[in-house]
Amino acid sequence: MQKITIKTSKEKEVIDITRILNDLLIKNFYDKGVVFLFCTHTTCALTTADLDEGTDIDMIDAYTIMVPKLNYRHPHDPAQAPDHIISSLIGSSLTIPVQSASMVLGSWQKVVLIEFAGPKERHITVTFISEKKE
Repeated sequence: MQKITIKTSKEKEVIDITRILNDLLIKNFYDKGVVFLFCTHTTCALTTADLDEGTDIDMIDAYTIMVPKLNYRHPHDPAQAPDHIISSLIGSSLTIPVQSASMVLGSWQKVVLIEFAGPKERHITVTFISEKKE
C-alpha cells in the first residue's frame, strides 16, 4: 500500500489525478491487475469525469444544489454538513483495472479528487492487486 498527497488550492475544486496515478503504476512496475484508491477524508471524494472546459464547475454546481439547505445538526461545524453529505454520495473509493501499467479508462475519463472544504492537504491510499500469472 502506498499513499499520495494532493494539496488543494480552492474551497471547492476538481483535481485530475490520473497522471499521478499512472506514473505511480509505472514507477512501481504494476503491470496488470486492479488498483484500489481510498481517500481518508470526509469532505472530498473520488470519481471519474470528463474534464472538458467548464465541466469541473458544472460538477461542483450540480452537487451543491443536490443537497438541501437545512438547519444541520453537525456538532463540529453545521456549515460542513452539506460537504459531508455530498462526499458520501460521490464516494471515497474507486477500483480501476490496470493493463500495461496504465489504468483502463474510457477515452475521456479522468480520475478526479473533488474538494468541497479546501484548501487542504488530502491523502489517498493506493493498493494494487496484481493479476495472478498462469
